[in-house]
Amino acid sequence: MPELPEVEVVRRGLADFTTGRTIDAVDVLHPRPVRRHLAGPDDFVARLKGQTFATPARRGKYLWLPLDSGDAVLAHLGMSGQFRVQPVGAPDEKHLRIRFRFADDGGEVRFLDQRMFGGLSYSEGGAELPGEIAHIARDPFDPLFDTELFVAGVRRRKTGLKRALLDQTLVSGIGNIYADEALWRAKLHYARATDTMKPLQIREILRHAHDVMAEALEVGGTSFDALYVNVNGESGYFERGLNVYGQEGSPCPRDGRPIRREAFMNRSSYRCPRCQPVPRHARW
Repeated sequence: MPELPEVEVVRRGLADFTTGRTIDAVDVLHPRPVRRHLAGPDDFVARLKGQTFATPARRGKYLWLPLDSGDAVLAHLGMSGQFRVQPVGAPDEKHLRIRFRFADDGGEVRFLDQRMFGGLSYSEGGAELPGEIAHIARDPFDPLFDTELFVAGVRRRKTGLKRALLDQTLVSGIGNIYADEALWRAKLHYARATDTMKPLQIREILRHAHDVMAEALEVGGTSFDALYVNVNGESGYFERGLNVYGQEGSPCPRDGRPIRREAFMNRSSYRCPRCQPVPRHARW
C-alpha cells in the first residue's frame, strides 16, 4: 500500500494538473470506487459538475482535492489506486474507473484501480480537512506535528514499537516499508516494548522515520511493481535504497548477517538478527 512518500508524490503531480481547473463532467465507469459516497455515483457526479479544484492536500496516506465550494473529493489509493493525467481522447486504460473532464478542454485526470480497494468520496465541508479523516494524527512532515505529544502517546501504549509506528492515531503516513527501514537505522527490534523506552529513543526512531521517508520522496517513492506510479505513469526508485525491507537473505549493509523475514500482523517484518536482536522486554 502506498505510504506517505508515494501519496505525496501523487499529490504534487495532481497539483500541477487540477489546481484552478473547473470540472465539466465526471464519468464513473465502475460503482465500487465510489462506494463510500453513500448517495451513489449519480449524486457524486452531479455534485462535482461546475466546481473548481483548489490545491490538493494530504494527511498521512490520505489525499483530498479541495473544491471552491468548501467541500472536497477525498481519495484513498488502497493497494492499487492511481491517478493518471492523459490527453483528451487517449485510449482508456484497462482499469480506468473514474474520469474527470474539464471546462478548458485540457488533459483529463483519471482514477485507475486494479484491485478496487481504494476509492473516492465527496466530503461536505472537507476542503480544509475532511471529517472522515479528522481522527488521523498529523504526520512528521506537517509543520504542526507535535513530537512531544507523539513521545508521550508511545510511552503510554503497552505495545510493540512497530505497532506504535503503524498506529495512525499516533502518527500518520508510516507504513510497513518505512517502519522497517527506520527500525533498522535505529538498531531496534520491532517488538521493543514502548513503555520501557526513554523519550530520547522515541525521538530518535521518529527522526529516522522522517529521514527515510524524505529520502524516498526525493526519488519518487518506492515502486515494487506497476501498481504504484505517479500521475505520468513513472515509477519511484527508492526500492534501490532499501536496506532491509524485501531483502530476505541478503547481507545486512552494516554487518553482513542475512536479513530475516518474520510474520507480523498478517504481513512481514524484515530485520537484521545482529543489529536488531530480540529485546528482553518484548511485546509481540
